[in-house]
Amino acid sequence: MTTNTAATTATVDLLTGIFRDVLRLPELTCDTDFYEAGGDSLTAFQITGRLQELLGADVPVSLVFAYPTPRELAEVVDADYGTA
Repeated sequence: MTTNTAATTATVDLLTGIFRDVLRLPELTCDTDFYEAGGDSLTAFQITGRLQELLGADVPVSLVFAYPTPRELAEVVDADYGTA
């Protein structure tokens, strides 16, 4: 696997921050599950909205549900939309 670790780390950090802010959980980690943290459709839309603002990437909200941790979502965002 040829993943750019620095870029992936930047995206993981970005998404972890977004998840923390949207879910209002400062202790949230990159492996915290969106559902277990209290996420719902409204917060999923807030997450994708932030990604649109910060990366210019129109990330489908369904990806937040399919890849529910910041780390998992970061891999898909990097692969499909470029890095943070």
